[in-house]
Amino acid sequence: MPTSDGELFRLGHGGGQDWRAATEACLATLGALPPDSNVGFVYITDHFAANASDIADLLCEATGIGTWSGTAGIGICVTGREYFDEPAVAVLVGAVPEGSFYSFTADDKGVDKCAKGYFGVVHCDPRNPRMPETLTAIADATGGYLVGGLTASRGAYPQFGDSVTDGGISGILFSDDIGVVTGLSQGCSPIGSAHEVTACEGNVIIELDRRPAFEVFCEDIGEVLARDLQKVAGYIFAALPVSGVDKPDYLVRNITGLDPQIGLVEVGELLQTGDRVMFCRRDRQSAHADLDRMLGDLKQRAGDAVPRGAIYFSCLGRGPNMFGDDSGELKAIQEALGDVPLVGFFCNGEISNARLYTYTGVLSLIL
Repeated sequence: MPTSDGELFRLGHGGGQDWRAATEACLATLGALPPDSNVGFVYITDHFAANASDIADLLCEATGIGTWSGTAGIGICVTGREYFDEPAVAVLVGAVPEGSFYSFTADDKGVDKCAKGYFGVVHCDPRNPRMPETLTAIADATGGYLVGGLTASRGAYPQFGDSVTDGGISGILFSDDIGVVTGLSQGCSPIGSAHEVTACEGNVIIELDRRPAFEVFCEDIGEVLARDLQKVAGYIFAALPVSGVDKPDYLVRNITGLDPQIGLVEVGELLQTGDRVMFCRRDRQSAHADLDRMLGDLKQRAGDAVPRGAIYFSCLGRGPNMFGDDSGELKAIQEALGDVPLVGFFCNGEISNARLYTYTGVLSLIL
């Protein structure tokens, strides 16, 4: 990609055994900011989840920036590196035209305040039972294309916004003054064709294509796995094809139960008769290949425009679990895009076009 003549975003990151040391290390790598810097994204590992308000106060004081958005993860992402299950703080700070972005918050009752925006970065509390409906409401109210991730924490579930909160959805909407291209990389690949759900109760599939669901499941996964169902967990999943899109797409959901005697398959999604379901497997080879595909597609769509910053949301099941311990996933992105300032985190679920995905990587380039 061509070299940029200007700078829109700057990256800072650092680790440390206490929140202040890690935040100060982060600020040290960030360096002196342009005077017009006015928006920032911040991600912390869950080691510091209880200190989110302290971190926010220090960032505001040190940078003079009042608009922040972000959350906590088991791991966080920066250019060419991941801090996975180690204490760390990362920020991406930008200077964007006034009036071209809007910080918002939505609580568990719906949209609290919104504005029109064509692209939004959102962070959600996975404990919120109304999250899917609220995401849809935000997308409808703003006309925006939403990307983001669900907080992943073994303690508190903070979200950085106008203040540090939890329980809801928060983020930043950008107008079309800010150029963005975004892509999604799947971590699971289909192993059979899509089937019609012809009988179900809630999330329990009784029949697929008018046959016992478990029978169809066994045919798709093959005889070896069907003889040893213990190997299915964490390897085989259900996938729900997304209709009305120009490229094949699907939402991966866990298989939460199998009943060979009655012939049932239970999945992590409420279903209705007429829905389509296929089965897929999680493997490193297909994940690597699809990451490369996504990166090639993004570079092509960006054309001659130089990415000034990037935000990446990756599933907890990716990272070292799928790409190795040496930040393989982030290094692959760096190799393809160069030293673009990138920040993000490892999520409990990823959001693309206001849909909730799992085992995916969602990358957005700010042009």
